[in-house]
Parts: sequence; C-alpha cells; structure tokens
Amino acid sequence: MSVDKDTVRRIARLARIALDEARVEPMAAELSGIMGWVEQLNEVDVTNVAPMTSVVAQSLKMRDDVVSEGGNAEALMANAPEGEDRFFVVPKVVE
Repeated sequence: MSVDKDTVRRIARLARIALDEARVEPMAAELSGIMGWVEQLNEVDVTNVAPMTSVVAQSLKMRDDVVSEGGNAEALMANAPEGEDRFFVVPKVVE
C-alpha cells in the first residue's frame, strides 16, 4: 500500500500533529515503508496457530463462587459519610 501526500496531511490533521510541508513527502515514504512491512504479515501461514493474549501461558487462580455474608446494609452504611434509607448520598455532579 502506498501512502500519498494527501493521506499524510489528513492523518496529521486527525492526529492534531503540526506537520511542515517539507516533512510531508518524507513522512509519506516512511508510512509507505511501514505499511509494506505490515502487508508482509499477510504472507505468514497461521492456520494451525492458536490465538494468544500473552507470549507466556498463564492461567488465573479461580475461587469458588460462594455466598458469603451479605444483606447487612447497616454495617456497610456505618462507614458512609452520609446515607439515606440505606443508600449512599453523594454530591450532585451533573446538572
């Protein structure tokens, strides 16, 4: 994929980057080179490769989903700076 000058100007405008006119042509060449490297990834055969989220296999420790102490709103509200009818009262931030 080739990146032209108009595309470079548009990207710079969208990214809110001040780009001198003298830098537009070299930037187009650099971005075209980067896009060429990215296009090379299409040539890699990944049919039998499982998707990864990390280069190291990890598994998180799981705990049982057990019902614990709950329903004690009075104890919870004891730490609240202000409460009303077992609900937290907070300052209004949106008009």
